[in-house]
Amino acid sequence: MTRPREETASALPPATDAMLQWWNQQLTQGTTPLARLQFAWLESVAEAMQFEAQCLRALAESGERMAGCYNGEAHPHELHRCYQRLMQDVAQTHWQRLEKVAELSEDFRKRLWEEI
Repeated sequence: MTRPREETASALPPATDAMLQWWNQQLTQGTTPLARLQFAWLESVAEAMQFEAQCLRALAESGERMAGCYNGEAHPHELHRCYQRLMQDVAQTHWQRLEKVAELSEDFRKRLWEEI
């Protein structure tokens, strides 16, 4: 005799159950490396934002110092000297920023290879 239709529809063959377990395992393993790569990318972006914030802070501080140079009683020679010091500080800050940007790409590649 044949089985009723309800019993055969609810029972999965053992091979199908094993395949679903294998698929579930592959699915969870597939998203973890992608999440780690995204996390490495976000860390690099956070560092870049931190470097940019440091650069902006240095520029703001130099602007404050420049405003302090205009005290109304300064001679043009003193004003020129103050301006030169500030420009050296700004240039140094910019070079440090460029060095950090160059390091970021290397760090990002290293993080990606570690995650892969």
